[in-house]
Amino acid sequence: MLRALVLFLACAWVWCLSSVNGDTNSDEVSALNVLYTSMNSPGQLTSWNSSGGDPCGQSWKGITCSGSSVTEIKLPGLGLNGNLGYQMDKLKSLVELDLSNNNLGGGNPLPYNLPPKLQRLNVAQNQFNGAMPYSISLMASLQYLNLAHNQLQGNLSDWFNQLVNLETMDLSFNSLTGILPESFSFLSNLTNLYLENNQFTGHIDVLSNLPLNDLNVANNRFTGQIPNQLQKINNLDTDGNSWNNEAAPPPPTYSSHPPPGRRSNPGSNTGRRSEGKDGPSNGDGKGSGINVGVIAGIVIAVVVISALIFFLLVKRKTRKSSGEEQHEQDQHFTPLASNEIKDMKSIQTASAVETATFKPASNTTTFQTAPFSLKPPPIDRQNKLNDEDDSIIKTPVKKAKVASIKATVYSVADLQIATDSFNVDNLIGEGSLGRVYRAQFAGGKVLTVKKISSSSLPNQSPEDFIELVSNISRLHHPNLSELVGYCSEHGQHLLVYEFHKNGSLHDLLHLSDEHNNQLTWNTRIKIALGTARALEYLHEVCSPSVVHKNFRSANILLDSELNPHLSDGGLASLIPSAEYQGEDQDMVSGYSAPEVAMSGQYTLKSDVYSFGVVMLELLTGRKPFDSSRSRSEQSLVRWATPQLHDIDALDKMVDPEIHGLYPAKSLSRFADVIALCVQPEPEFRPPMSEVVQALVRLVQRANMSKRVLSGEVQDGARRTDDADAQDYMY
Repeated sequence: MLRALVLFLACAWVWCLSSVNGDTNSDEVSALNVLYTSMNSPGQLTSWNSSGGDPCGQSWKGITCSGSSVTEIKLPGLGLNGNLGYQMDKLKSLVELDLSNNNLGGGNPLPYNLPPKLQRLNVAQNQFNGAMPYSISLMASLQYLNLAHNQLQGNLSDWFNQLVNLETMDLSFNSLTGILPESFSFLSNLTNLYLENNQFTGHIDVLSNLPLNDLNVANNRFTGQIPNQLQKINNLDTDGNSWNNEAAPPPPTYSSHPPPGRRSNPGSNTGRRSEGKDGPSNGDGKGSGINVGVIAGIVIAVVVISALIFFLLVKRKTRKSSGEEQHEQDQHFTPLASNEIKDMKSIQTASAVETATFKPASNTTTFQTAPFSLKPPPIDRQNKLNDEDDSIIKTPVKKAKVASIKATVYSVADLQIATDSFNVDNLIGEGSLGRVYRAQFAGGKVLTVKKISSSSLPNQSPEDFIELVSNISRLHHPNLSELVGYCSEHGQHLLVYEFHKNGSLHDLLHLSDEHNNQLTWNTRIKIALGTARALEYLHEVCSPSVVHKNFRSANILLDSELNPHLSDGGLASLIPSAEYQGEDQDMVSGYSAPEVAMSGQYTLKSDVYSFGVVMLELLTGRKPFDSSRSRSEQSLVRWATPQLHDIDALDKMVDPEIHGLYPAKSLSRFADVIALCVQPEPEFRPPMSEVVQALVRLVQRANMSKRVLSGEVQDGARRTDDADAQDYMY
């Protein structure tokens, strides 16, 4: 009897311990195991397993539990890739899912079976494409939905009527099309709506009666008028659409809808959705009969016309099928439409300041596979630089098949002759990826040859290198160094680029005194703006986004007119992740963002940080790290950052080679942009599109000041030459 009692107490004790330690629901454990495997078993998810385990009892990274149920998964900004698995709907108690700022999706759609009881869903800054999954429409408790900065496509389905608790919805920076669904009018608690930078069409009247405090529909294709109710919103951005200038229409007939399952009064003024469901609001049977007759006539007419159109299309398709197949092969890489090319101009003003536009080069490569697709970059939202996080690294999706490349194929013998057997006299640079040589070909043409070191391609096959070449050859921008050709034979891997006679920005700033007088203040602004556009192209025009990983002044090449050309674009796959070195690594490189030095993870925002360091070089003429200076001044960022908002200290920081010839306000605004780019927290750094716009506005104001001053000295102290004003024009 005593033995039985002891055994019972022991079992009870073990049971209590297992309850305290979590003993997670088995279905949820299975779902998390599948999720972990689908995300390629990332090492940064400590304690996670591909089979079994106890997420609640073992404190899996990012997991929050209530009892034995998983209630929250928060894994933002960890560089995760892969997909979300096929058992997400087993997470029955999950109320928050935050996987933002990762590299998930890989160009695949969001899973159709998302957790049903979510209150907060955030998968922004990933690579999901396709349409919004239907399972979102069933999340009656959903309060926060953020799908921004993905590759979502297609029209929005008309199934928002159950999302009555939704307060914030962000669908910005995707490729969504079509009109806004009428069921948007059911979103009776929606206060924040962000639809900017998509391709929506039609009117926005359906939003009129929503309790919105923030609304951004900029850079779409909306038409009609902006309803008066919406014009009263405090934070409203409607720029970049095709509004007409007529008076706004009277308030629409939409009314606030009752929650699902509660039928409204048939005699009330219900919205279109309710009217279609419950019958006309006036209850007049005669009117109903007339409507039925009219509808029947319309249906018959539509059927007849549809049959006729179908017959003509079939006949036309039969006639043209062979020609279309050939055209489809030739045009797999679809060029941008004319209106999209027009949208890519960030800003054009009467001051004749042009921003960079993407112009497909005449030798654009045609591929059957396209790791990079192109979309218009974001247009100026006319907001100040803000802390919107565009930092997610989006690396190209590897393709197994690569088609022909329209770039010259050189033999090793060709390049040996052009470089005099890679003679040291022709060596013009050396970096982590290999050496760069000057090459002179028959006819006097001069190019540069980058000889990739074997250590940068330790485990890559010739096919991997050819694929890399195909990716690089798809990048075309006036401020990117253009790939001319390549060589892959006898174990050698070489890339041939344009030659730029003025060398690198690093050399002009730090090594060549005789040329420093070329770098006037206006020229430095031009170089900053051009390189900012190159990064904007890589980050926000290429899809998936391209992270440079090696942005520094030595990779900014200058042509005969001192226009900048960023080199090494598309070579990020050859650059290994930085090893953990602590803060000392930041001190050594000078360009590395703090998070790269600490974790080895490169992101879009680490590129932004490196760009800010280059701007500091342009401002001060100093190296990012200079061991010859006193300890407090060795790190350029640490020395300069505290002084960027002190105008007196700022004046003393300016490169002496400028000789004081710069506008005071221009200097101050330039410093403001730097301060935002080199912030230690990546989420507070601006995206490159906003950096570009800030620099463009700086140029505009400077040119307006020149017209007013007409060459006179500003403030009795500084002036800029009118001839130099042309350096801004681009």
